[in-house]
Amino acid sequence: MSQRTERRGIHVDQSDLLCKKGCGYYGNAAWQGLCSKCWREEYQRVRQKQIQDDWALAEKLQREEEAAYASSHVAQTQSHSQSTAPQPLPGHASMGPFSKFEEKKTNEKTRKVTTVKKFFSPSSRTAPKKETQEGKTPSPSISRHASFETDQVTKDFVEFLKNLQKPGREIHKQCRAFIVNMSSKKDLSADELSECVQDFYQNMADRLMSHFKGSSDSVEQVMDQVEKYIMTRLYKSVFCPETTDDEKKDLATQKRIRALHWVTIQMLCVSMDEEIPEVSENVVKAITDVIEMDSKRVPRDKLGCITSCSKHIFSAIRITKNEPASADDFLPALIYIVLKANPPRLQSNIQYITRFCNPSRLMTGEDGYYFTNLCCAAAFIEKLDAQSLNLSPEEFERYMSGQASPRFNSTEADWSQAGPAPAVTNPVLAQLNHNLELLSGLSSRQETLMEAAQSLQADLLSWPEGVQREVNDILEKYPLEILPREVSAIDANNMDNDNLPPPLMPQVFAG
Repeated sequence: MSQRTERRGIHVDQSDLLCKKGCGYYGNAAWQGLCSKCWREEYQRVRQKQIQDDWALAEKLQREEEAAYASSHVAQTQSHSQSTAPQPLPGHASMGPFSKFEEKKTNEKTRKVTTVKKFFSPSSRTAPKKETQEGKTPSPSISRHASFETDQVTKDFVEFLKNLQKPGREIHKQCRAFIVNMSSKKDLSADELSECVQDFYQNMADRLMSHFKGSSDSVEQVMDQVEKYIMTRLYKSVFCPETTDDEKKDLATQKRIRALHWVTIQMLCVSMDEEIPEVSENVVKAITDVIEMDSKRVPRDKLGCITSCSKHIFSAIRITKNEPASADDFLPALIYIVLKANPPRLQSNIQYITRFCNPSRLMTGEDGYYFTNLCCAAAFIEKLDAQSLNLSPEEFERYMSGQASPRFNSTEADWSQAGPAPAVTNPVLAQLNHNLELLSGLSSRQETLMEAAQSLQADLLSWPEGVQREVNDILEKYPLEILPREVSAIDANNMDNDNLPPPLMPQVFAG
């Protein structure tokens, strides 16, 4: 067993799962190893630096244009001293492009601030403007017939906010305004949409924190409902948007997992024995949970599927080892489950959770831990090679091309030098081969039955002919002879007629 552990390298240090900034929260590969908080700070810092660089470039261009204009103006004044009135026109023409550039940079600098401020502005003039905008360009999710799930989520959200009374009405109003505003931003990139949603979460959480006076549990409860309502309404427009390559990544991941169908549980050193019924049941439940993730709309519900899948994996490992599972056992098992399940739109779901989930859930807690491990599993599958499975490059290529299978490989005994090779490398393949053997036996029995049926049919066809032949032989051997009969009187042959008594005569009695 120690030999198997040494030859496998599927191990991730727990420190590698944390944010690279050292804040203690869980990081994410999509955020370059940072947590959502540090990533937003880094993103805003880089963006602010870009704005400052653009302003510095604009000022430099302005100075160069002013210097060029001044020198041109002096030259024109010396050569045409008599005509000075039309001279400002070229200057205005040269300043026009810079004015537009300056206006564009100003709008870029203040876009994020105005996007958030108009959701929380106390001015009464903002509401009619939003209502007018809503009447002119209604949201597609509002104009079209809402699904049953959307209607139910809306009803549940309204019922939940009734307990908050006046703050609940204000929250509902801000959420509706945010949905309408987001529906008109179809030209934004996925990162910009994510930034808008995250800004709304942050501002809403800050306002709720001041309202509930620091009660984090109450704030989290309200934010869960806000996330559920908003993301259910925006799901179709923000999940796998056309501005991203998420769909292309999904197809590549599915193709990659299909090509790795031959990877066995022994290759990954997974501490699960699927021959145990309880373990097999937990494996099936884990596969079901990770597949069901794609059917959920809310990021929190998708995280719930990942958490449920992970708990079933831990249960399977615990039953197999008769001891609590460790983090080193979990990641290889999760990789194995993902390979068996081949979840639909895995990359899109990971990106959707990363972009639009409440950041507090991804930074801490079991949801954040399990999600981080799922991201590691997906990254490992993409980079899986011969060395990670302790195979030679030639063997790996043969398995990938389908020319060979680990189950029928002659060098299968090399997989466990410390003990005898297992009789079954994969319960599913074992069951498949067992079924094939049963079908083969049924096929031979069917052939025998068909031969007997054909023989019976031939016997039935020849039986009338044989019977007819036997009858004819008997008739020929014993022909039928019909003798003539003589007709005589009834008493012709009765020799004792004279001895018969006389017939009885009637007698008359006198009365």
